[in-house]
Formats: sequence, structure tokens, C-alpha cells
Amino acid sequence: MKTSLNDISIFIARVVFSILLMTHGLPKFNRLFEDKIRFADPIGLGKELSLYLTVFSELIVPFFIIIGYKTRVLSLFPIVTMFIAAFIVHSADPFRKMEPAILFLTGFTIILISGPGKISLDYFFSKKKYY
Repeated sequence: MKTSLNDISIFIARVVFSILLMTHGLPKFNRLFEDKIRFADPIGLGKELSLYLTVFSELIVPFFIIIGYKTRVLSLFPIVTMFIAAFIVHSADPFRKMEPAILFLTGFTIILISGPGKISLDYFFSKKKYY
């Protein structure tokens, strides 16, 4: 398998965006163990479910994106989460509060479009090789 610079850049993007997102997900994971859950309910799912879905999107999913497993499908979770964070939760805030969510939204959208690349479990397990 010849690895191209494109595959290396996709791998770097997957790792960097995922690790950085996980730094936001870990504090939210710790909130799950508080006596009373304090979290936004921006789309009416309830505070608990909103927190569970956000932890899944920001802590669990990035791990799978790093290793390149079900990359395109799982990228949808942080994309939706960051869209909600940027344009619903922080819609009335100054741009600097929305900016991190917009950057993550952009990064995971690029990952969705580009796919996992050859340095991934998706490529390793695929019968039909990408490219």
C-alpha cells in the first residue's frame, strides 16, 4: 500500500480535530457523575439526553474517528453537535464564543467529505478499497 500525502493529511486532520474535541468532551463526561445535571437543552431533548449525546459526540466518536472506523457516518455526530453549539446555543453570543464550534464543524465536515483515507480501519477492512 502506497500512502499518499493526501492520506497522511487526512490522517493528521482526523487525529488533531478528534483529540482537540475530546478535550471539550472530557469535562462534559465528568458532569455525568454530578448529583444534578447542569446542561443546556437547546433542541428540547432534555438536559440528560442532550448531555449524553454531546459526550458521545465529543468523547466517544472522536476515538473511532482517530482509528478511522466508520469515519463518514460517525463524523455526522460532531457535525450536528457543533452546528447546534454554534448556531443555536451560542447564536446570541459574540463570535469568539461560536468560533470553536464553527472550526470543529468545518474540520469534521472536511473529514466527512474526504473520508477516512488509507490510514484507517475502514480502508483495512474494506473489500472495495477506496481510490
